[in-house]
Amino acid sequence: MFTGIIEELGRVASIERRGEGVRISVEARVVTEGTKEGDSIAVNGVCLTALDVRANGFAADGSRETLQRSTLGALRVGSRVNLERAVTPQTRLGCHIVQGHTDARGEFLGAEDAGGSWTVRVAYPPEIMQYLVYKGSVTVEGISLTIARLTEEYFEIAVIPKTWAVTNLSLLRAGEAVNLEADVIAKYVERILTIKNSRATPEDSTLTIEKLTRLD
Repeated sequence: MFTGIIEELGRVASIERRGEGVRISVEARVVTEGTKEGDSIAVNGVCLTALDVRANGFAADGSRETLQRSTLGALRVGSRVNLERAVTPQTRLGCHIVQGHTDARGEFLGAEDAGGSWTVRVAYPPEIMQYLVYKGSVTVEGISLTIARLTEEYFEIAVIPKTWAVTNLSLLRAGEAVNLEADVIAKYVERILTIKNSRATPEDSTLTIEKLTRLD
């Protein structure tokens, strides 16, 4: 589990194809501190298992599923990536619960200077529409952000100078794909309601005065 607060902007040092997957080596110094082999590190919002951990970097394997669902398959040597270590029981949860499980790929539409901060616009696919709400949380490239404006095709987020400076948002170009993760709480609520409604009888789904009275 992660918080969506980026600790370091790393750099892809090498990419090695391994069958239908890849092994990615990342140059980093902050997230390797206290990290041992087998620990989790989020790379652009994708939870990966750290391998060959050194003081100046680590490696991680990406499966075919990971490459198909996220933007990791588009990384190149030299790409800058957002990095975050998994939380510990002592970690302050400064943003929202982030699993590191990419739900979909969105499209970076652009960023507008808003006088010290930036307004970033991101297009999203229809399959995650039900999880997005105005003033709700969304993870973009592993960054926990708040939706400031929401339409049926895109959302906007307000990015403070600190986030702009320490993440790869400032390096994105219009048209580039970005990793999106919706709030896990919304997904659990949807699942609960879906199962409950699928088991409901016609009588259960009918609203009556008696039912409203019992809810009072």
